[in-house]
Amino acid sequence: MKIAFLASEVMPYAKTGGLADVAGALPKFLSGLGADVRVFMPLYREVRKKNLPLEPVLVDAALDLGGKRVTFSVSAHRAGGLSVFFIDQAAYFDRDQLYGTPAGDYPDNAERFAFFSRASLETMRATGFRPDVVHGHDWQAAAAFAYLKFSYADDPFFAGTRSLFTIHNLAYQGLFEKDVLGRIGLPESLFNMNDLEFYGKVNTLKAGILYATAVTTVSPRYSREIQTPEFGCGLDGLLRHRADALRGILNGVDYQDWDPATDRLIPRNFGPADLAGKNDCREELFRMFGLAAPADLPVVGMVTRLAGQKGLDIVCEALDSLIGLGLTFVILGTGDQKIQDFLLAAQKIHPARLGLKIAFDERIAHTIYAGSDIFLIPSRYEPCGLTQMYALKYGTIPVVRATGGLDDSIEEYDPLAGSGNGFKFVEAAPEALLSAAARSVEAFRRPGAWKALVGNAMAADFSWKRSAAAYLELYKKIAATA
Repeated sequence: MKIAFLASEVMPYAKTGGLADVAGALPKFLSGLGADVRVFMPLYREVRKKNLPLEPVLVDAALDLGGKRVTFSVSAHRAGGLSVFFIDQAAYFDRDQLYGTPAGDYPDNAERFAFFSRASLETMRATGFRPDVVHGHDWQAAAAFAYLKFSYADDPFFAGTRSLFTIHNLAYQGLFEKDVLGRIGLPESLFNMNDLEFYGKVNTLKAGILYATAVTTVSPRYSREIQTPEFGCGLDGLLRHRADALRGILNGVDYQDWDPATDRLIPRNFGPADLAGKNDCREELFRMFGLAAPADLPVVGMVTRLAGQKGLDIVCEALDSLIGLGLTFVILGTGDQKIQDFLLAAQKIHPARLGLKIAFDERIAHTIYAGSDIFLIPSRYEPCGLTQMYALKYGTIPVVRATGGLDDSIEEYDPLAGSGNGFKFVEAAPEALLSAAARSVEAFRRPGAWKALVGNAMAADFSWKRSAAAYLELYKKIAATA
């Protein structure tokens, strides 16, 4: 099974969000299952700075992009049995950031990522890699599906190729003005509501939804949610139309990077059979944040973007009441200025109960997962979420809003049956959050029950191996379609 993997960011080469984690981990596990996976991504300045040993693949290649001849080269990095092909076009990708500056997106993003998509397909043809499935991710790779349908429809090289489009977050759709179609070499006739037109703009994401053989999202629940007006971002009707081709596969975790037994970023390792190291991590967490919390009260960790989508407005509204339950908070993140300012002011009011760092630091993040008792994720929507999976592995009990992948991965704790791995609330409101938090505190105050709950959490398996097997099964099904 030959798979071409198109993603605009891939760990460990370049990252702005969860897409990079998926694009870095899933191909490795697919390769381990016997698939021949080639990953394609742009050669950003960020990648150049890493001085990787790159093998030249194509030199001075060229393609026509809307009547404009664009030259490019391709080089490969091969590691761990996996090949990553970097599309090198300095005018498009040798920039400080991947997608834009603090002032906004780069104005030529449509051309940049359409070129990336087209150059990736041309590289497959030039190198003789005929994929069974082209798997593209988010709007930055969605143009590939339009090219396969309209530019390569009669090309015998791709005659047997099928395609899969994965939506990581439907809110990001790649919206551009009408004239972009000509500039990226797609028929201007596609500017109609049954193709790529969307409220007077060209919607790049629609190309993936409309023209790919099948569509996935990063959790089963999210695949259902986006077919509703509440979560569909204006595309719910189209997604319902393609419901037979749409499914959700829950993202996984690479436990080589996220395992308290081997994690080099935490002060002391531990595992389910011996949790002594978790107490040391807890003490280090207090030191990092300048707190002196009593040992008999739970510590709540948050590693998050400080934004309304992540439910931080709900936390701010409920914060005094949450602290009143006996909770101590440690929060790491950056985001909306109003939320940052609120939390900074709240820290002055509750200096012993609220630790806050407006930053991102990998070591601090890992220590929060390891040293906290509870991990709070009150997102208004969450396509998948990985933080709850990390927290579970570290024996830190998630309190989450029941949406998207949070709902798929967290099972409400049942004190009578001893089942479950966390606590959930449905309504995006302070009262619902407080109720779930109160249930977690009640369980924490019963050491025997809490120990069993931590055991349930650490036993949960969200490895990529299981998710990769589901993708491989889907690839085979797609490849067999007429």
